[in-house]
Amino acid sequence: MAAPSLYREAARTSTSDQVSRHAELVRRIAHHLAARLPPSVEVDDLIQAGMVGLIEAVRQFDQNAGASFETYASIRIRGAMIDEIRRGDWVPRSVHRKVREAAEATRRIEQREGRAASASEVAQALGVSLDDYGKLMEGAIRGHLFSLEEDAELHGDARVAEHAPAPHARLETAEFQQELARAIEGLPEREQLILSLYYEQELNLREIGAVLGITESRVCQVHGQAMVRLRARLKDWSGAEANP
Repeated sequence: MAAPSLYREAARTSTSDQVSRHAELVRRIAHHLAARLPPSVEVDDLIQAGMVGLIEAVRQFDQNAGASFETYASIRIRGAMIDEIRRGDWVPRSVHRKVREAAEATRRIEQREGRAASASEVAQALGVSLDDYGKLMEGAIRGHLFSLEEDAELHGDARVAEHAPAPHARLETAEFQQELARAIEGLPEREQLILSLYYEQELNLREIGAVLGITESRVCQVHGQAMVRLRARLKDWSGAEANP
């Protein structure tokens, strides 16, 4: 009867060791996310959620699946943090609805005109002033309503979490990534630049404003417009306009 007890104790020790070794990974991801979120989001809350994600990763990881543990754990940790952010969503439902309407209006205008929709055209389609539309885009970005990483994760995160995605699922994910890249390349130049500085260079909104010589508020507005445009163009892939 002692063997099962010893086995359970060994398993607990192994889990504890893994969690301890990767605790710094949780903190690193938490601070990376926090730099992009409103001040109301506490880093400690993200770390706590991330630790839960790390423990789940340790328990569910299959070393025969092909992915490294750190890659798998990073996805689970970040997913747990994003879930925590969404649970504390402070953005009014009316803003979520307006963002969906903006994406749909953008889609209609671009299909009709065969070019990128301007902010003034989308604002007119929504029946709001250009100033109010700018505030909507700013609020959406500051409220973390959407991000390029999350849209991509709609096609990758859940499948990676299962370790062994089916071949057709891997193909669909790869095709979505290609379509996303094409959609980004089709953005107006300033929108492409801001996305590059934010997602690739990992500058925050204030730093981007300093680089481009514009206000942080304006950076938010252009970033939001870019995300609405991408969401409109990728609608057929994931129904992303419905999220939020």
